[in-house]
Amino acid sequence: MKELVCTTCGVQIESTETVPSQCLICTEHRQYVSPKGQTWTTLEEMVRSNTYENNILLEEQGLSSIRTEPSFAIGQTAYLVQGKNFNILWDCITYLDALTIETIKALGGIDAIALSHPHYYSTQVEWAETFDAKIYIHEDDRQWVTRPSDRMIFWSGESLEVAEGFTLHRIGGHFKGAAILEWKKGNTSKGVLLTGDIVRVVADRNWVSFMYSYPNFIPLPAVTVERMADQLNDIRFDRIYDAFHRTVLNDAGKVVQKSAKRYVDALNGVLFDT
Repeated sequence: MKELVCTTCGVQIESTETVPSQCLICTEHRQYVSPKGQTWTTLEEMVRSNTYENNILLEEQGLSSIRTEPSFAIGQTAYLVQGKNFNILWDCITYLDALTIETIKALGGIDAIALSHPHYYSTQVEWAETFDAKIYIHEDDRQWVTRPSDRMIFWSGESLEVAEGFTLHRIGGHFKGAAILEWKKGNTSKGVLLTGDIVRVVADRNWVSFMYSYPNFIPLPAVTVERMADQLNDIRFDRIYDAFHRTVLNDAGKVVQKSAKRYVDALNGVLFDT
């Protein structure tokens, strides 16, 4: 049997003799099972359907976004970041076809795939095998890997320099091993953070937010957000790209700090009286 893909979260599992009744990722407080029940597809079925395509757009010099249209599963954006003789794919999406492969190879291919957290593992092994890339996942999230591969590197500690100009930081929050990617050369060397939804840009682009569960509206504790803000305060960056194609273009470091304070004030009951 081909490796199955959960249609709700888009994460691929290793091949099994029988169709599983549940998805490990979705049957947990931070995700959800579709009201229509658990359903599966395969990457091959998605390609054969001729329904989907990946739009690859240049966001700034050295950074391209990759989004599937129409949206599939969670609908996140992945990013291809081009460094000095080294390209890194930040987070992953499920859909991968011949045109996507051709376009990315023309941009220099992928040397490494780095993941913010399990909701975006998607078909990461397919991508890694296609582009002969390593996969970087924090060891604290190892238990959520649904399709193991010897290409996976489970890193430990609070930070890891994957290559020159690219550093992963574990800041936790959404997941224990939740990570962000610091791109030092991004935004004309002012620094860029790619945050998945570990730090989420909200509707008002002058603010960001943090959550334990987005679909189920479960907030993080104040002490956790304060710790995350302290860690982020030690990183130099001026711009943020999140998992849903939202961007804080300037002064992102200040935006994170004021947003963390607002979040904590709201939890502590001092932001408003209602």
